[in-house]
Amino acid sequence: MKRLLTSPLTWTLLSSAAVLIGVTVWLLADPRTSRGDALKTGALAGGAVAALYGLWLNDRRRRTEEDRHEIERSRISDERFAKSIELLGNDADQVRVGAMHSLAGLARTRPDYRQTVLDVLCAYLRRPFRHPSFDATASKDVEWDEETKAEAERERLVRRAAERLIRDVLPHAGTTGPTFGLNLSDARIDKLELTARRVGWFGADRSEVLHHLDLENAELAGKFSLNHATIHGELRVTGATFKRKVLLEGLVVETSVDLGAATFVERPALAGARFGTGSTSPVVSGDSG
Repeated sequence: MKRLLTSPLTWTLLSSAAVLIGVTVWLLADPRTSRGDALKTGALAGGAVAALYGLWLNDRRRRTEEDRHEIERSRISDERFAKSIELLGNDADQVRVGAMHSLAGLARTRPDYRQTVLDVLCAYLRRPFRHPSFDATASKDVEWDEETKAEAERERLVRRAAERLIRDVLPHAGTTGPTFGLNLSDARIDKLELTARRVGWFGADRSEVLHHLDLENAELAGKFSLNHATIHGELRVTGATFKRKVLLEGLVVETSVDLGAATFVERPALAGARFGTGSTSPVVSGDSG
């Protein structure tokens, strides 16, 4: 009985009946209105109340169904993420690459996963890695037979996939929305191209870059740190905008760096930094001359 009294349907029927009776009685008070017209108008008014209840009920069902789909979608995404993380530890290089692409696809379809996926890809690049091309003294420490070289090269290709996917997951420069940080401290990087991407905090202290770190036309919204990193190839910063503090202390770049082609909001910290011949000095926005 209590459930019946609290049911929206019960109150809708009672309201509809009350409206029907009220409108009919009100119209019958007018001698110009016939009994048939009064009943017809009252029925229409009562039916309108019932129709409003039907609309409300349909909207409620729609929202319930949407909530159910969202819960199911979140469950599937969580399972997909967990499975991809598990596959990153697989011995087969093609399986690891597939897991990375699955994570990147998840980041594109579920934006709330973006930072988490970037953290995972960066963590993979921070794993210990030996390769003859990276370490000039590796031949003294590791016997690079054909099988060892082939294994190292396969892992290098997997890491290149991670580097490309980091770029793909990051938003484009000039867009709005949240920024995402990259933690690549102590990583060995082959070719990291963040051209025309928008990055939040960037940290790659003590990292080693074999070919290049490309930041051309990138937008660096957070603190940028390359303290005591080594770049054997190029550091490309033409058109890049550094909006926060830039730390380059002890950075070694073996080729020339055109720091003058980038925009710095604050003067970079360059104590102990060494660049190749022909490098230019940074120009801070707002400085005279």
